[in-house]
Amino acid sequence: MRSSKWLIVLALLVGCTSTPTEMSIINDSANALGGADKIRAVNTLILEGTGENGNFGQSLSPDAPLPVFKVNQFKRAIDFAGGRWRHEATRTPTFVAANTAPQPQILGVDGDVAYNVAANGTAARQLDEVAKDRLMELNHHPIGILRAALAPGTQLSNLRKDGNDNVVDITTAQGAKVTLYVDSGTKLPSKVVSMTAPVANNPLGDSAVETSFANYTDAGGLKLPSRITTRTDKYTTADYQISKSTVNGDLGDVAAPEAAKSATAPTTAAMVTAEQVAKGIWFLAGQSHHSVLVEFRDHLALIEAPQNEVRVDAVLQKVKELKPDKPLRYVVNTHHHFDHSGGVRRAMAEGVTLITHDGNKAFFEEIAQRKFTMTPDMLSKSPKAPTIVGVTDKYELKDETRTVEIYPIPNRHSDTMLIVYFPAERLLVEADLYNPPAPPPANAPPPAANIPPPVFPFAPSVVQTVQKLGLHPDRILPIHGMWQFSAAHSRHSRNSRQKNLHDIIADQRGCRKGADSGRRDHGNRAGLSRTRGRRGFEPGAQSGVSAR
Repeated sequence: MRSSKWLIVLALLVGCTSTPTEMSIINDSANALGGADKIRAVNTLILEGTGENGNFGQSLSPDAPLPVFKVNQFKRAIDFAGGRWRHEATRTPTFVAANTAPQPQILGVDGDVAYNVAANGTAARQLDEVAKDRLMELNHHPIGILRAALAPGTQLSNLRKDGNDNVVDITTAQGAKVTLYVDSGTKLPSKVVSMTAPVANNPLGDSAVETSFANYTDAGGLKLPSRITTRTDKYTTADYQISKSTVNGDLGDVAAPEAAKSATAPTTAAMVTAEQVAKGIWFLAGQSHHSVLVEFRDHLALIEAPQNEVRVDAVLQKVKELKPDKPLRYVVNTHHHFDHSGGVRRAMAEGVTLITHDGNKAFFEEIAQRKFTMTPDMLSKSPKAPTIVGVTDKYELKDETRTVEIYPIPNRHSDTMLIVYFPAERLLVEADLYNPPAPPPANAPPPAANIPPPVFPFAPSVVQTVQKLGLHPDRILPIHGMWQFSAAHSRHSRNSRQKNLHDIIADQRGCRKGADSGRRDHGNRAGLSRTRGRRGFEPGAQSGVSAR
């Protein structure tokens, strides 16, 4: 009798002092949602609602919040059992853009095939890295992560506390690594975190993708979140209010379109062309983002290291091909947007001095220290402490052979942007503010009367700044678009092209009072109104600085 009492007391003591295990956290969370069996039985889920998307990598300044697309409506059809999803949305930019109309968006993943569908219905396969990231999104919903945690072959580890949350690391049988946070009071998942590596134009390196869940409501016999917010690194990229969650509903066709499925997965590649536009100045183009190479007496400077390491590596190879006898000493960055800063680390690995707007200096100092363990880049393999010059006013690169002037430019696209001017050659280098379109073929018919001209909402800032600084550019070397016709085009076409650039400047200065009303209307439709930039430009402290 006495021994039986001791056994009871021992059992009570063990029960009182036992600590939760990883599996008990998962089971408690599954029960809070509706039970493990119900979660395992969820094969499909349809989420519908509204919200916002952040325009990733396109903030006004490095510390500013992302510009926002208003998501008027969206539907995400998820096939957990089949390992695929399809997302359809209508988004409207709330920031200054060439096209502010509602824009359809269709994208998805089907196994190892990621795809986007254009407005005209054309489907295009995306990078394999994009497919990997999109598959990971199946785990960024409470149903997805708990299905994975309860599945055979999944490993649970490293139970710990973080504030009010119990935290468990989860490694699926397929090798996906996700961290689950569970509210210790409600037992409901509060967020999941996974890691991603840079894809395409992204200077951030190893980055956490965090999806948090709030406002749980009843849906299909389960408790599901009605607010889902995703952050990539420190940037909020999605914030959705879920108005309807349909469990095991009819998804329709969520398979990858045949055009995407049958296509070979694209790879990040670079093609660089070189055209000498003046003595010692080369336009390095070939794809969407260009650079400009500048020769001084005993060294070189490069304007723009855009997109990614692959692109900039190809640009650097072209630089060495053109001028193998001179070292590259400077790289000028026009602005911090990720498609224009994604290759800066590759330039840093060359030991160059980076020249950027002073508002970007801390950003690039931090970028230089980022971890690139998932996809090691050249700077992580050969670390170098970068030299970064922040421009607050006029800055010059100058020797006895030439002068290059660098100025901040107030505009509504980026608060921390530079333009570059060659006073002797009367060349202006700018990014994103005006993208000269490619010329039509010589035998092309004239455009239809009812087709609106291209919209360049930021072009007024170029004209206003050029006018205020007293610059006199004859030609624009754009980081996007065409700078001039090639020699193969007719003299008449070249004259028409040059006239177009002068018309843009003249219309903004109010110098075309004698022009016909139709031409003035064309300027207004093209977004070339005389509205002033966000701030005035005041040359001052750095005027006349020489960098040798």
